[in-house]
Amino acid sequence: MTLPRKDLFHLPEGMIYLDGNSLGPLPKSVDGALSAMVTDQWGAHLIKGWNVDDWMGQPMRVGNLVGKLVGAPEGSVTMGDTLSVKVYQALSAAVQMRPDRKVILSDSGNFPSDLYMAQGLIAQLGQGHELRIVDPFDVMDSITDEVAAVMITQVDYRSGRMHDMATLTAKARDAGAVMIWDLAHSAGAVPVDLQGCGCEFAVGCTYKYLNGGPGAPAFIYVRPDVVEGIKPALSGWLGHDVPFAFDLDYRPAMGIERMRIGTPPVLQLAALEAALDVWDGIEMEDIRSTSIRLTELFISEVEARCPELTLFSPRDGTQRGSQVSFAHDNAFAVMQSLIERDVIGDFRAPNLIRFGFTPLYIDEDDVLGAVAILADVLDNRIWDDPKYMTKGRVT
Repeated sequence: MTLPRKDLFHLPEGMIYLDGNSLGPLPKSVDGALSAMVTDQWGAHLIKGWNVDDWMGQPMRVGNLVGKLVGAPEGSVTMGDTLSVKVYQALSAAVQMRPDRKVILSDSGNFPSDLYMAQGLIAQLGQGHELRIVDPFDVMDSITDEVAAVMITQVDYRSGRMHDMATLTAKARDAGAVMIWDLAHSAGAVPVDLQGCGCEFAVGCTYKYLNGGPGAPAFIYVRPDVVEGIKPALSGWLGHDVPFAFDLDYRPAMGIERMRIGTPPVLQLAALEAALDVWDGIEMEDIRSTSIRLTELFISEVEARCPELTLFSPRDGTQRGSQVSFAHDNAFAVMQSLIERDVIGDFRAPNLIRFGFTPLYIDEDDVLGAVAILADVLDNRIWDDPKYMTKGRVT
């Protein structure tokens, strides 16, 4: 296997794309697959496509492809909806599994949407549950026999700090709590072994390192030995045991399909299924070792050439996902000036510039080129221009 595989992606000439942790680039395999799906399936078959082209089987078929990248056994992952919806599904099921406990434990490094979903669920249940948010370094000691569910994002979206999945899951199991992992910044970036760690639930999105495109569907994993005891809070018709019997009462499907809700997003799933072709022959261990090498090169070069930046991510590569963040008092303006010069990263409030490193299409020349432009932006205060201060709806 050879990295990078730049020839498999549409990458604009001259652009250094360090934003794969927010949106992966377009794989070349997607264009033809989407065109064929629209013309040869939707156009030619219309409603027959649900059977002839197996649109109904897409969520499980694509789920198995994603499952291979996160260490999940066949038939334990399904696709559909957004990540926030999948968080809600997992969390609502988890608290039902521990009806005598009232604490949902998370940390301050979790993505806010996960916390919002927990807050909304608690308000809806009205049964005295508490969302307990602790410092990331205090999670281990906070898993007590009060905790119904532990909900953690493995890789911190701001700093890139990575939790020890196996150790935290074991602590949750020993305490009798249900473990939920959010793999938004893990899937396709770091090796994950869901089957090996033994967690009950995992969720994640596919538009980042899996390159499924904007709005690409999320996934949910449920450990096979517990899935048939799950009572889905969002009991949609395609999670029914026999959807086309049109029973008036809900009866959950066998296995992971009970976590389906409504009609699958066929076009988005077709794009994702084609995008996953770029992973053929790839070993996650090779992705990981290359990612650490690239991020360590980036950190050393930035610290040598841009002393006004402060490293916000863990220095130890084994404690960091595939991203690096630096702090600067004018981080937003710095990032906007970089973007104008085709070095694409992103800003995270209040003062971070963040860069994602995807070995599928990033190499050492990209790293060195990005640092050279960053140094120029800082040395010459190019960022100090009013045009770089205006914030749009998406920052």
